[in-house]
Amino acid sequence: MNFGTTLDDAAAFRILDVFTERGGRAVDTANCYASWAGTGDESELVIGAWHRRRGARDRIRLATKVGGRPVPGGGLTDCEGLSPRVIRSAVEDSLRRLDTDHVDVCFAHLMDPVVPLDDTLGAFEELVEAGKIGEIGLSNQDLDPVRRAGHRITWLQQRYSYLQPMPGASFALQRVLTPEMAGYARETPGLNVQGYSPLLSGAYTRPDREFWPHYQYPGNVARLIALRKVADDLGVSGNRVVLAWMLASTPPVEPVIGVSSEAQLTDCLAATGLVLSEEHLRCLETA
Repeated sequence: MNFGTTLDDAAAFRILDVFTERGGRAVDTANCYASWAGTGDESELVIGAWHRRRGARDRIRLATKVGGRPVPGGGLTDCEGLSPRVIRSAVEDSLRRLDTDHVDVCFAHLMDPVVPLDDTLGAFEELVEAGKIGEIGLSNQDLDPVRRAGHRITWLQQRYSYLQPMPGASFALQRVLTPEMAGYARETPGLNVQGYSPLLSGAYTRPDREFWPHYQYPGNVARLIALRKVADDLGVSGNRVVLAWMLASTPPVEPVIGVSSEAQLTDCLAATGLVLSEEHLRCLETA
């Protein structure tokens, strides 16, 4: 998210190099990263420059998102939306910045209450037929549009972590992967699920970071105790346990991580080799 803004090009290149050298292949961005720290072009431009210089385009599953870019003169919640015209134009702009003729996955970044879902999906499907998009995803959605989209989509990306937000908590344009949505994904073959902000901005392990108020309620006290117990038992970070738990869930939830150092990346990648026992999973899930 912060490639090219708070994280300079050299540091971003190093993280992408290490990630792919260690077997990583899924690179996720958006056409608005990071508009609050720059123009919103930066992340796509850095990733495009990196894969071109490294000859790495065929080695990654490249995903971007459209629809959430702030309109000129508006606030962060005044977005371009998901009309067919905007989608076609936004995808062309992303392909130019990413220096590629196609993206493997393109997400509708958020819900657009004005544009009918069929119009949005129809525009994405036209771009699939044109070879500019490989697969279609939805992000930050409620369950109803996900159900209505059915097999027209193969990816779903929502906010998700081990701690659950308090009932009724609002994240503005963001949407959480709810138990009901996870249940739908479990019953829908071919639907891949991703969870963003899995580490809650470092609050699991960094004493200088507090959990957002959305997560500070009594229901999470037992879950934090369980997480720390499992991490201590295994001698690993709480972050690593959170990511391993997501990967071991049903359906598995692919974590979308954002790191700013090689050390953070190394800890995250180690989660793919962490096997949680049935006892540890039971401890985490019954808390």
